Amino acid sequence: MGKTNPPFMTGVPELLVLRLLSQREMYGYELVKSVRVVTSDAISLGEGVIYPVLHGLEKAGALTAKRKPVNGRTRVYYAVTPQGRERLERLSGEWDRVSAGVDSALGEAGHV
Repeated sequence: MGKTNPPFMTGVPELLVLRLLSQREMYGYELVKSVRVVTSDAISLGEGVIYPVLHGLEKAGALTAKRKPVNGRTRVYYAVTPQGRERLERLSGEWDRVSAGVDSALGEAGHV
């Protein structure tokens, strides 16, 4: 496994959670595994990061939570609300703007 996530990752967990949940509902540990898969192990978010993000987004009205029985256990599945989709769109736009700026700066770094 690689290094821990750097400080500039603030806000990225929320963006990734909303993006993944916009595709289908999932439970917490499923999100932990999915983040690793979709980022090719570049980002690893543990349950200590995922669950606070999920609870915060649910409290803000961006997610709904539903308990479902699975193999004799109960899992909480999360899904994006219309408000969550709007938040995802805003965050994605901000990410595109910031990452384009960083790409531009890194591309020009060799020319300084």
